[in-house]
Amino acid sequence: MAETTAADLELPVIARFEVRRRSYLAPDGRVRKGLPSFASDTDLLVSLFRAMVLTRAFDVKAVALQRTGRLGTYPVSLGQEAVSVGIASGMRVEDVLLPSYRDTGALLWRGVKMEEILLYWGGDERGSCFSGPAHDFPFCIPVGSQAPHAAGVAYAFRLRREPRVAVCLLGDGATSKGDLWEAMNFAGVWKLPVVFVVNNNQWAISVPIKLQTASQTLAQKAIAAGFPGEQVDGNDVIAVRAAVEEAIAAARTGEGPRLIEAVTYRLGDHTTADDAARYRSPEEVQARWKEEPIARIRAHLVSRQAWDKAAEERLSADCQTRIEAATAHYLAIGPRPPGTMFDHLYAELPEAYVAQRDEVKGASDA
Repeated sequence: MAETTAADLELPVIARFEVRRRSYLAPDGRVRKGLPSFASDTDLLVSLFRAMVLTRAFDVKAVALQRTGRLGTYPVSLGQEAVSVGIASGMRVEDVLLPSYRDTGALLWRGVKMEEILLYWGGDERGSCFSGPAHDFPFCIPVGSQAPHAAGVAYAFRLRREPRVAVCLLGDGATSKGDLWEAMNFAGVWKLPVVFVVNNNQWAISVPIKLQTASQTLAQKAIAAGFPGEQVDGNDVIAVRAAVEEAIAAARTGEGPRLIEAVTYRLGDHTTADDAARYRSPEEVQARWKEEPIARIRAHLVSRQAWDKAAEERLSADCQTRIEAATAHYLAIGPRPPGTMFDHLYAELPEAYVAQRDEVKGASDA
């Protein structure tokens, strides 16, 4: 009988996978490698920069409103503006956005008014009936629950043979939820036109990424679902837009879903109800400020002689004017009558609620 050797016991490799990382701009704005073709359009880069600055300025005002009791709990996107703006700018109007609660920049880019966003965070559902594309979804508060919705939207596109794409925005914490895994598995099996974008800001409230997963990247989690995953520098708006454009184009032409992990950092608190100083050091945050996205694209535009101090001052004044006007509009909107809570619960209000509705309306009219 022949003797078994070590070579005979060696197991064959049946599959290999890789995850690539995309980055064009260094933290100081220098170009690391050849830029994508759209980046030759200076006006487009300026518009991306302006949108990011507006998002940050709007966040500052929203926090001030919350601190003075005129707005509910609010999630800032400080340090993450390149993700939401880069994603939205790579979409077509007919595509469907399914945002998380930290994607204000994406909604603003898609045409939602600032006063509508304030109305939503002020506790008024009229803010969800916004001026952006009517088919876009409103802010999603439960972590990860928009992922199955995105898969369902994409499945509808497939059934109708519509060349449209669902774009689902999530945080890193959502990759630890079954909702996302189930949605990705379904999307992979049916090759659905959906792009999942994970904003890896390093923290799921107070839980750091190292305690959430043992995976080397979050992008590689797409491999188990049977489709590609890519990591991008989430502080580089050019990289985010390029990755999203490519992923959406692939999904639109029938190549199936994609996952993009945008690596960035949450410079602020999780929400206005959080105090991040309780679980991370100021030294860690200060170090991350050197990588933030607005300074990066600004430096790049300056190097191209497309931006200067005068333009910066004009932009700041314009943002403040627009934000103050939106705030005044929001504060002038009166509260809804209490009886309207019954209006959209059912197509036809069950008899059991009719008496309650009449009682509430009668009390409010008295």
